[in-house]
Amino acid sequence: MQSSPCRIRGARVVAFASLCALANAQETPPQSPPPAAPPASPAAQDDFSKALDQELGKAPSTANPARQSTPAAVDLPGGAQLKLLDISLDVLASLAGSTERSSEMQNLQLGDHDPNRRGFRLNQAEVSMVGAVDPYFTAEMHLVTSIESDTGDTGVELEEAFFTTSSLPYGLQLKGGQYLTEFGRINSTHPHAWDFVDQPVIFGRVFGGDGMRAPGARMSWLAPTPWYSELIFGVQNADGPQMTSFLGNAESTFPGGQVQNGRELRSGGDLMYNARLLQSWDTGDSVVTQFGMSGAVGPNAAGASTGTSIVGADLKIKWQPPKNDDGWPFVIWQTEGLRRNLGSDTQAVDPDGVPASGDEFTAPGGTTHDTGGYTYLLWGFERDWIAGLRYELATASGPSAFPREDDPLRDDRQRISPLLIWQPTHFSRVSLQYNLDFADHLSHDASSIFLRIEFLIGSHPAHKY
Repeated sequence: MQSSPCRIRGARVVAFASLCALANAQETPPQSPPPAAPPASPAAQDDFSKALDQELGKAPSTANPARQSTPAAVDLPGGAQLKLLDISLDVLASLAGSTERSSEMQNLQLGDHDPNRRGFRLNQAEVSMVGAVDPYFTAEMHLVTSIESDTGDTGVELEEAFFTTSSLPYGLQLKGGQYLTEFGRINSTHPHAWDFVDQPVIFGRVFGGDGMRAPGARMSWLAPTPWYSELIFGVQNADGPQMTSFLGNAESTFPGGQVQNGRELRSGGDLMYNARLLQSWDTGDSVVTQFGMSGAVGPNAAGASTGTSIVGADLKIKWQPPKNDDGWPFVIWQTEGLRRNLGSDTQAVDPDGVPASGDEFTAPGGTTHDTGGYTYLLWGFERDWIAGLRYELATASGPSAFPREDDPLRDDRQRISPLLIWQPTHFSRVSLQYNLDFADHLSHDASSIFLRIEFLIGSHPAHKY
């Protein structure tokens, strides 16, 4: 019995979009970021349609074609598949020990999904869905569940949900929805994609424990250069709990001691604008270098008309011999630094809202500066084994209502972190990390050790190199 034309057209749309945008993504990152695929020519689309018709023709007929389902995947030459939808579950769980109590560990480990308490913790369980919408769009959704360290409550958040175009001309790509701001290397990636088990200190201070993200849109342009060159320009809402350096929400506090003053979005000038330039080139057959610069500007709620600017730069160099054992051996050097400049007005603050209760203070106005970064080396010295060492620095300056050396978010911090990873497959990883923290707000050095396990079920989209 002949298949329904409606179903065949739907299968063509899904398969063609997958060919343009999701061509059998693998978890192992490429040596350099692949250029965006150009839109398929009409001739190529016709050839693909013929191949798809041939594949669909192999399916056995049924007595009731209306109940026959669209195939979940279409086999292509070379063993590749065009998939309707990829669904995955990625789980991070940890065991932590520290010289500090769990309450103090949360001042040291600023990331919301860090191992930030003694004992066991489910850092996060992330469900991802990635698929083709039609020949012109793909879509992603990342839903994260975690257990709060201090309350034990289970939290569920829609971390990202966005579309991307797959057939714009001239190397352009549009992305829109709720997404992590593409600033540097760490903020735009999920914790399970990080090499170390915790968020760098300066990122927790500037972008918050969950990373900077909000609804918005961005346009990227892949320049027609001999090397990989991508320019990104985006705009997002400046308010919300993850926009801690900008308008934030009612619970936001600012470096000088100011609290959120109720400033809201009124016009285009109250949005957050960001840009990123990424360059990548090969040196011989063994070395890939990436250099990036990022910036973000927008209003903040620490004054009537005050604003915030953030600038950053990052570098990543990877050595890997052409003849290797599934990626081993390799050496990676990655470093990133950023600086935040946040303006504020003088503000009278009453934390409990009760007049003359004794907790009132004055937060001085001016511009506060937060500066820091990290640098680390990774060495894949033997198949499935990786050793690493990271150094971090974070500092601050400018007016403050309290002594800076007593503030965990503004004091001088240094951290040294050795790391050992066992990664038997692309679907599991066990990490052992030690942190030695030097923090002015502590009267002594702090030592912490973490054992974290990650496992992946399903097909997760590949992360950018």
